[in-house]
Amino acid sequence: MNKRDFLKSSGAILTGSMLSRFAASESLADSQTSRTAPAKTPEVRTNWGGNLHYSTDKLITPGTVAEVQQAVKSASSLKTLGSRHAFNTIADSSVEQISVKNLTTMTVDAQAHTVTVGGGVTYSDLPPYLHSQGFALHNLASLPGITVAGACATATHGSGIHNGNLTTAVSAMEIVTADGQLLQLSRAKDGDRFLTAAVTLGAVGVITKITLDIQPTFQMAQTLYENLSFSQLEKNLDAIFSSGYSVSLFTDWQHNRAGQVWIKRRVEPNAKLDIPAQFYGATLAKEKLHPVPGHSADSCTDQLSVPGPWFDRMPHFRIGAVPSAGAEIQSEFFVARNQAYAAIRAVEELRDHITPHLFITEFRTIAADNLFMSPCYHLPSMAIHFTWKPELEAVRKVLPLIEAKLAPFNARPHWAKVFTMAPAHLQSLYPRLPDFKALLQQYDPSGKFRNQFLQTNLYSA
Repeated sequence: MNKRDFLKSSGAILTGSMLSRFAASESLADSQTSRTAPAKTPEVRTNWGGNLHYSTDKLITPGTVAEVQQAVKSASSLKTLGSRHAFNTIADSSVEQISVKNLTTMTVDAQAHTVTVGGGVTYSDLPPYLHSQGFALHNLASLPGITVAGACATATHGSGIHNGNLTTAVSAMEIVTADGQLLQLSRAKDGDRFLTAAVTLGAVGVITKITLDIQPTFQMAQTLYENLSFSQLEKNLDAIFSSGYSVSLFTDWQHNRAGQVWIKRRVEPNAKLDIPAQFYGATLAKEKLHPVPGHSADSCTDQLSVPGPWFDRMPHFRIGAVPSAGAEIQSEFFVARNQAYAAIRAVEELRDHITPHLFITEFRTIAADNLFMSPCYHLPSMAIHFTWKPELEAVRKVLPLIEAKLAPFNARPHWAKVFTMAPAHLQSLYPRLPDFKALLQQYDPSGKFRNQFLQTNLYSA
């Protein structure tokens, strides 16, 4: 997730000297180690959220797959940079980065119900194209502007009890490995090798093409309710999150409640919708809302139960809506859905530490999967997502408190967001990590794609 169209005012605050004080996270164990940008960088390159500076001014942007192969073969060390929506240094490099933003082909195979896209295609590009061809994806993240390949590489997700993360739609990948060769992997032919590589973490190589399962296009409508008591989640959590195709709850952790409930339902054209005035004690919203109360909903997708194409309802924010300066920090943790209520109540105990530094927290559900490096591996999940104000030192202090509250629930962090979990504990949460390391040894024996983030969090203890 990326992800929010937040506060132009906070974006204005995040300029010049304030940007320079944001640290680049070296690892999950020390995710905010201070660093300055390379002296010879003519223009400081930051991630979308502004909380880190990349450690190299060398960014190559090949125009063809052959050029990607040559660049990878010639490099001593490099990392793929997508749409810059990672909030830690998973995509950082002290040597060189490569962008495949010029690889933007999109091809539908109507008979196979798949679409194959270049590594530079985003979730802003793909849905309108698919819809025009009569097809849809099973799910989308909150913010459309992220690259398909990058989102799938980190197991980014939408919501829905029956919806797997975005990587679960991947049926095949084309990857340039460390020796410059093209590796073709598919779900149908490669068994465990595909399941190992699907959530690549940018460590297997550079994704130049990715194939996704698609389905016939459909319409959706989203209905919002306000002020749902947390007490309702104790007995009704599954029912609440099963009330729509995709459901999100938003909270600031105060007043024992979720301030907003977003229910996104698949609807038949011209069907009359039944819209109750109350939902488990929450009241129907009468106007469009932004996830952060009091801020303009102009950038949000249409609400008020008005039907529309799936891609214009499933994300929280409209395709083409210009976000603010992106002045935010994101963290996210996945817990087993059957322990979600207890986990929420545990974190709630920290409300007065959290709220002053928070834009909003979102709860979403994700189906279990069998992808070895997915946070939802064999785990029907609840994601507890924090979108923080750009207050680095405060976030740095509160994250270990949150992680301690979630430790009894074996919470797995989002690979591309900020957390401080010790590497040994992180590694213990992934039973198939040895298989992933074996795959990396096969395709990248010299560690060409291994940066400090991966070295620390996958290989140290």
